[in-house]
Amino acid sequence: MPASDLSVLESYPTATATELVEALAVGKVSAADLAEAAIARIEALDGAINAVVARDFAGARAAARAADEALARGERRPLLGLPMTVKEAHHTVGMPTTWGLKSSEGWVAEADSVGVERLKAAGAVILGKTNVPPHLGDWQSNNPVYGRTLNPHDHARSPGGSSGGSSAALAAGMVPLEFGSDIGGSIRVPAHFCGVFGHKPSWGLVPTAGHSPPGMVGGAEVPFGVVGPMARSAADLELALNVLAGPAGIEAKALRVELPPARAARLSDYRVLVVDRHPLARTGRDVLSALHGLADRLEAAGAKVSRRSDKLPNLAAAHGFYMNLLGVIMNMGAPKREGGPPPLTAEEWVIGLHARENFRNQWEALFEDFDVVLAPPFGTAAFPHEDRPQGERTLTIDGEEVPYFSQLAWPGVATFPGLPATCAPIARTHEGLPLGVQIIGGYWEDRTTIGFAGLMERELDLRAILPSS
Repeated sequence: MPASDLSVLESYPTATATELVEALAVGKVSAADLAEAAIARIEALDGAINAVVARDFAGARAAARAADEALARGERRPLLGLPMTVKEAHHTVGMPTTWGLKSSEGWVAEADSVGVERLKAAGAVILGKTNVPPHLGDWQSNNPVYGRTLNPHDHARSPGGSSGGSSAALAAGMVPLEFGSDIGGSIRVPAHFCGVFGHKPSWGLVPTAGHSPPGMVGGAEVPFGVVGPMARSAADLELALNVLAGPAGIEAKALRVELPPARAARLSDYRVLVVDRHPLARTGRDVLSALHGLADRLEAAGAKVSRRSDKLPNLAAAHGFYMNLLGVIMNMGAPKREGGPPPLTAEEWVIGLHARENFRNQWEALFEDFDVVLAPPFGTAAFPHEDRPQGERTLTIDGEEVPYFSQLAWPGVATFPGLPATCAPIARTHEGLPLGVQIIGGYWEDRTTIGFAGLMERELDLRAILPSS
């Protein structure tokens, strides 16, 4: 094929996946050259950041050559020739999956997860896998297998967890697209910390089979657990979600997923509820200022913005149920430790699942009056690295020490009822650290939350605060 357009390669660190896929389709750039640009970027920057911890550059180069041959034949697939990485927790043929556990070091996947299989079928070129905390259980991404990932904006701070390597690779311009997972904010918190976009799908929308620790069967959907895309634009989230969504296995033969379209095509047509306080999570001044500033800008753009609603579910009660169930889920397959959460009885488990349905119904009633709910993804910007045992850690918010995991309350707002939630960057602190917003929608209304993020991105010029290189 003709030589790649140099301007496309030069823009690679900030280009969106959508832009690169379009350039590939019209022959402005080759998949081989894009792969080399990505590899060069990783090799130049990742020694300091440590985001892409498992690499398959030889396999990526072969996949890129195959993509160029397919493009030359006239084939068009959603991600054909696009370089990307995936979170280490996703099984990927021939590559390690450890979940950051020393006991799993050396285990190599013999089959792709459903999500990775779909990404490859869509033409994605998988360069490697990105770092996580042990058993995906931290706001940081530091483990005894791969070490610590640093935030590209400030190397002294966390990029988030558990998809921290994913967000760091995106923010550093190594890749335009990532595949993460989220059960307690693991997509949204890293996106917030690193200034990128991330989407937690509606529970059950994207199959999670193959996203599991070595030795565990990962076919059944885990309550609250989802897998989903991270990117540098809202449009890229939808591009990837279209590839990833839909049932798998036996269910795929009987079920089809038809997500409703976004509720509106202009910001001025949206009804927005702003939730800026949680009874169980302190929220910092910087985060609140960014959220309130966004609300003001939305009102100026014509959106109908409300600051309260009598229909808002009891966030404290919902969080209690969420934490009871989450403690059990997060310890499935994890090394047993003294002082871990006590097991729930079968009755307590069923009561918790019934509560989830009740709260989902309450949210659906709220979404009769509102199209989206805006809330913080986390109560502070990226925090300094923390090495104390988890039980001894605290977070400092506006000078006050608060319990480390109290911030699970903010992502839990959407996680417990299984609602879609898109994180989008909206501001920076005076130190230059990114701040995001969590956009929550009704069950199965993923296109509304992503669409709203896209409208904000365009109409409020959010790209201006994204990493420039």
